[in-house]
Amino acid sequence: MNVPRLLPEKVVVVSGVGPGLGRELAVRCARAGADVVLAARTETFLAKTAAEVEATGRRALVVPADITDPADAEALVEAALGAFGRVDTLINNAFAVPPNEELDTVPMDAIRLGMETSVYAALRLSKLFTPALRESRGSIIMINSSVLRHSKPACGAYKIAKSALLALAQSLSTELGPQGIRVNSVAPGPIWIDTVKEFVGELAAVRGMSLQEGYDEIAADMDRRLLQEPEEVADAVLFMASDMARAITGHCLDVNGGEFHH
Repeated sequence: MNVPRLLPEKVVVVSGVGPGLGRELAVRCARAGADVVLAARTETFLAKTAAEVEATGRRALVVPADITDPADAEALVEAALGAFGRVDTLINNAFAVPPNEELDTVPMDAIRLGMETSVYAALRLSKLFTPALRESRGSIIMINSSVLRHSKPACGAYKIAKSALLALAQSLSTELGPQGIRVNSVAPGPIWIDTVKEFVGELAAVRGMSLQEGYDEIAADMDRRLLQEPEEVADAVLFMASDMARAITGHCLDVNGGEFHH
């Protein structure tokens, strides 16, 4: 699918670049006309994604960084501004893999890790990039989750972190709006990426089911009977980052195929 040039000559920072949504966000932003700053701890993912970005004709800046580390976060901002001189959109995509365990048994450290990565690191980067975003009248987008819309067993630790992230986005929208900065959230349902395929496949195998049967069982709760593909979620983020969403801030856009109506 062709990507419209919604971000011509913009500079977008994407944290948490991995083989799934992070990679798709970066590449689709480039196809939409943006130069992209790529941040993650794993350099192999960064290098591969940078090559894909550059193949579109746009520039890519690779910044290996652990965004939970204040020094790394500051270095990321310095590198982005040093290379491009401006930043138009920050996409806070990094997150910690949530524990699949109920709250009465989940280790407190696992909850703290989720908060550190999903919430504190997102706040830190947002604060650090605020001066640049003020100059560009730019935007911040938090990648959230449909866990906001339910309280299924073993999802409590994840919901705590993502609910806090939503509150953060809403508060930042109120505080930064007068400075010309929009802050929004995108909350996808399960995305059909390799890690999810492996998880669904393992659960299905235990029950004597095929991967397709496992998929169909999950998708049965969605109006389209389909899980989200990475590019579908990325396109919603592109819209939120673009001038087409210039009057939208403080909003959480659900991208869940109709699993939950909100």
